[in-house]
Amino acid sequence: MPRYSYGGQALIEGVLMRGRDALAVAFRHPDGRIVYATERLDSGFHGSRWAKMPFLRGLIVLYETLIVGTRWLVRSASLQAAGSGEEGEESVELGKGSIALMLGLTLLAGVGIFFLLPLLIASVTTANIDNGVVQHLVEGLIRVAIFIGYLLLISQAADIRRVFQYHGAEHMTIHALEAGETLVVENVRKYPTAHPRCGTEFLVVVIALSIVAFSLVGRQEPLVMIGSRIALIPVIAAVGYEILKWGARHRANPIVRTIMYPGILVQMITTKQPTPDMIEVAIVSMEQALQADGESVPEGSAQFPRDPLELPGTSTKGEAAAATAVTIDPPLPGA
Repeated sequence: MPRYSYGGQALIEGVLMRGRDALAVAFRHPDGRIVYATERLDSGFHGSRWAKMPFLRGLIVLYETLIVGTRWLVRSASLQAAGSGEEGEESVELGKGSIALMLGLTLLAGVGIFFLLPLLIASVTTANIDNGVVQHLVEGLIRVAIFIGYLLLISQAADIRRVFQYHGAEHMTIHALEAGETLVVENVRKYPTAHPRCGTEFLVVVIALSIVAFSLVGRQEPLVMIGSRIALIPVIAAVGYEILKWGARHRANPIVRTIMYPGILVQMITTKQPTPDMIEVAIVSMEQALQADGESVPEGSAQFPRDPLELPGTSTKGEAAAATAVTIDPPLPGA
C-alpha cells in the first residue's frame, strides 16, 4: 500500500491520478489505444510549509486542483476532437492566459449560480417574513435544490454520463489500491464507485457549511449580504477541506459515516458503473502515477499496452524527479 493517499479526477475519455510529487493522466484515444503522460507537481506552493498548514493547505490544494484540472480537461477534449491521431494533432494547446480566463469565467458563473442566485430568490420570497433564520434556511434549501438539479440535468447528457463512468472507475481503482489489491479489472470492479475523499463530497460539505456561516451574518443590507457570500467562500472552502480529511480518516466510526452519508448519496449522481475498458484506463493512470512517485506498482497488476502522449509540459519518464516541471500549475488529493 502506498504511503500517500492518491486522488484523481475524471476527464473526457480519461482519468487523472495525483500522487505525492507528480500526476499521471491516461486516455482512451479515439483509435482505441491507451495513451498516457506524467507531470511533476510544482505550483510554487507544493511541498512548502504553507501547503502543510491546516486550513491554508485546503486553499492551496483547491488552487492546484482547479488549475491542473481545467488544463487537462481542455487537453482531453482536444485529444478526442483530433480523432485521427495523426502527428501534430494531439498537441493542440491553449495558453496560460486562455486557461486562466476560462477558469475565471467558470468561477464567476459558479459563484453567481450557486451562491448569489439562492440569496436573491430567498430575499424576494421571504421579504415579508421578519425572521432572518427563515431566510437563511430558505436560501440554503434553494442552494441544495439548484446544486442537485444541476447535477441531475447534466447527467442526462451522454458525454457527461461517460465522464461520470470514468469518475467511478477512478474511485474504484483508488479503493483497490488502498485495499492492497493487485490492479486488475476483476479486482477493481468489486469496489464501489463512491469514495469518501471525493470532490463531490467536498461540495456537499461546503453547501452545508454555507448554511451555517451565512446564518451568522444575519439579515443585512443587500450589498453586505452579497459581499459576505463572496468573502466567506474561501473560509468555508478551507474549513470544508479539513472536515473532508477528518471524515475520511474516521470513516470507520458509524457516527462519522452517518454525518458524511449525504456526500455518498450525491455521488450516486456523479459516479456511474464503468465499463471494463474504462477501468483499464484508470489502472494505467494509477500505475503511471505510482511509478512517477517512485512507488511500486502492486505485484501482479495488469500491464495494459500504452503509448506516451506527447504534449508541451508533460513527460513519460518513470520518476517524478525526471518529469518536466510545470511552474504555474499544479487535483483534491484523495478522489
